[in-house]
Amino acid sequence: MKFVFIAIFIIAAVIHLYASDKKDTKLRNITKPFILLSLIGFYLVAADPVSVIFLLALCFCWIGDVLLIKKGLKWFVIGGVSFLISHFLLIAGYTIDIEFSKVPVLVIIILPLIFVALVTIIFWKLELHFPKKIFFPLYGYLLTNGIMNSFAIYRLICDPSIATVSTAVGAAMFFLSDTILFFVRFKKDSIFKTHFLVMLTYSVGKFLIVFGLL
Repeated sequence: MKFVFIAIFIIAAVIHLYASDKKDTKLRNITKPFILLSLIGFYLVAADPVSVIFLLALCFCWIGDVLLIKKGLKWFVIGGVSFLISHFLLIAGYTIDIEFSKVPVLVIIILPLIFVALVTIIFWKLELHFPKKIFFPLYGYLLTNGIMNSFAIYRLICDPSIATVSTAVGAAMFFLSDTILFFVRFKKDSIFKTHFLVMLTYSVGKFLIVFGLL
């Protein structure tokens, strides 16, 4: 059964990427929910045991995907809140697997600071393009994504393996996807003109996270 879900994921992702490249909004909206839904199904049948925390994290990502289908700033913000909850759940799930005594103190301190600097640079580039009322909420959102990445790396340091590498790389692609989305959505003269790279990095990143959790 798990291969059926993988097949659905691949088919949905490929069609969605094609639609993103062609700016076919209708086809994008139809296929988008199936990307995460198939990964949730894959996780449910393949995980032993199923982690409620990680399952909820995936479910909130799916809810965010569905909410972002709607047009308008209101839906963008509500969808962002759903993804924010997902980040906190991922952090909580990763924390269970982390033995902080195995992580150098310097790494624990420096990693979040690196993401603070990176997010600050990104938002400095986008400052003039964001609606003022959501500038700081979006800053906090992307920073939380960066903190989630930090915990994925802590987990990797504690237990270096294909699984933890996969999860960390997937988290990094999730961060990249959100960054590109902000440029596509708010910076009209950006080099990113479609959602193709947003969804490519998002889909691959989510698959790697789920693969790493298994």
